[in-house]
Parts: sequence; structure tokens; C-alpha cells
Amino acid sequence: MTNSLTLPRGMNLRAEGGLPAYIRAVNALPVLSAEEERRLARRYRQKNDLEAARTLVLANLRYVVRVARGFSGYGLPQADLIQEGNIGLMKAVKHFDPAHGVRLLSFAVHWIRAEIYDFVLRNWRIVKVATTKAQRKLFFNLRKTRSRLGWMSQQETDSLAADLDVPVETVKEMESRLTGSDIAFDGHDDDDDEFHAAPAGYLRDMRYNPEQLYAQTAAETERTQSLSRALATLDTRSRDIVRRRWLDDDKPTLHELAAEYGVSAERIRQIEKKALTSMRDAFGEAALPA
Repeated sequence: MTNSLTLPRGMNLRAEGGLPAYIRAVNALPVLSAEEERRLARRYRQKNDLEAARTLVLANLRYVVRVARGFSGYGLPQADLIQEGNIGLMKAVKHFDPAHGVRLLSFAVHWIRAEIYDFVLRNWRIVKVATTKAQRKLFFNLRKTRSRLGWMSQQETDSLAADLDVPVETVKEMESRLTGSDIAFDGHDDDDDEFHAAPAGYLRDMRYNPEQLYAQTAAETERTQSLSRALATLDTRSRDIVRRRWLDDDKPTLHELAAEYGVSAERIRQIEKKALTSMRDAFGEAALPA
């Protein structure tokens, strides 16, 4: 499968109606059940059925839009972010193995974010200088209106603001944008940490291989399932004590549980210790607190 996809009529990001029409179209597409998803994924992997792959991609386009919205603060067109995310989704479908028992979306989200992340890095310097009507007006008039190089005087700023009927602060902001320089993504070794504002300092790192992230997610899922199985081996009272003492956010004390069960705090401690030992045996490893 190539990194291109023929979308149904009315779902072109560049067509009439643009982004709003596209979002309405992808949200109207049917959602696949887990069984339908597995069946289509097997058809693609075993028979190279491109129509099955296309169906998988189309059913998950709505989620690309949601991920792309998380990158909307970098001054780049939302349609471009979505388009890059769609490429990540197609790559994910190509590598997806339904035998792992994980939904496509859980696997694909890492590929989607990685593609958008790379797009942001490649286009960081392409920043819209003028984003409002007043700023666009200033952009086309500021250079020819300024009488000298360098920063404008207060009198010049006030005069230009009056001529263009915009606030003085808007003039100052646009002048700052026109005279400022690009920020390198990685910065330099001699940068003052206090003033370091390179994008590398706060843009989320998505450089890890999505397949590694998928493996990590699968491992976490397996640990969660193992914990559930270990808890199921306990009696009701022991399971309640362990769950509340170790898994709940609002953890009760030994004395609080003792009062609830009508036994001593020492007895609660003994039950807890025995239960944890039993769960370690169920896990087959010493992975629980002593």
C-alpha cells in the first residue's frame, strides 16, 4: 500500500468546503467493530487485499483529526497536519498485525503522531507573520511607512497606528515579528538556559520507533491482565483489602480497614501480606511489594 489514498467524493481536504466539509465526511463514516477490524486486517496481510486496507484507513480517519488538533499551536495549517497524520495511519495499517489482540487505533496513534511531529520539525520556520486582519494590514504597510532602519520611535509608532486605525500595541507586535529572527529548533551549547526557548525544549519527542511504542503498550496491557488474574485468585475480603490499599487513589489506613471489618490492624496487615504473597505466586515473579 502506498502513502496515498483515494478518498470518497466530498472528502478531499482541498475541495470546495475545505476542512469543515472533510471533518463532517470522516465523522459520518461507519466505525468498525473489533471483529470486523481483525477480519479486514487478516485479509490485507494474507491476501494483500487493498480494498480491505482502504476500509481500515477510512474507518479511522476521524481519529487522525483528533490527534492533529493537539498540534494546532505551531502555526501550521490544520489541513496539512491532518494530511500528514493520514500518511501515518496508512503506514500503521501496513504494519498492523491483528494477532497481537490490540485494536488498530492503539497501534496507529504512534505512527500518526510521529508523522505529524516530523512535519512540524520540517516546517517550523514557516510561520504566518500576519494572522489577523489588522496584522495583515500592517504587514503590507509597515515597511514602506517606516522612515529608517531599526526600531521605530514612539512618535512613528503612534503616527502609524493612527494612519492605519489600529492599536499602538498591534504596531509594536508586528514590528517585533518583522525584525525578529528564526529560532533554531535545537538551540546552541552556549545558549543561556534561562532564556532558551528553542522548540526542542518543549515540543513532544516522537522520534521513537512506533513499533517499539506498540510493544511497550502491549506489555503494559499484558501486565494489567496478569494483575486482574492474580486478584481473581483471592477471596473477597483479601481482594478488597489489596485493591483498596494498593490500587485505589484514596488509600485507607490499616486502622480504617480494621474498624470496617471488625478486626485488629495487625490482622489486616497479615491478610494483606498473605494476599500479596499469593499474588506473587500467580504472577510467577517477585513483582509485588513485600
